Amino acid sequence: MEKEEFSASRKKLGKTQKQLAQLLGMALKTVHSYEQGWRKIPTHIERQMFFLLCKQRSRHKTLTPCWETKECDMKLECPAWEFQSGHLCWFMCGTKCEEVQGLTNEEKLQKCKSCEILTSLLSE
Repeated sequence: MEKEEFSASRKKLGKTQKQLAQLLGMALKTVHSYEQGWRKIPTHIERQMFFLLCKQRSRHKTLTPCWETKECDMKLECPAWEFQSGHLCWFMCGTKCEEVQGLTNEEKLQKCKSCEILTSLLSE
């Protein structure tokens, strides 16, 4: 996540920098640093921002789980299935989606950013 996307995400959430800092459990200076590009935005913060955006936007949507959308054969072995969180597969570690097998958490999130599961949740 680049500084522009971080700032745009904060604004989409309707939060001030101070409110977002409190929501994420960090110092206000940290939010400033992310938005100015002085500090790299860690993967766990990027995931948390996407989580908040998805929760905000999915309140009134009917969510189709990933195993149905992708016609998954591995669902019984996947934590997304185990915890009935098929719309949060991108957020969870250890998922069995063949597209992300063997990737680091950072690489997985980059791959998931182009997946229809996450993109449908982030769309307005």
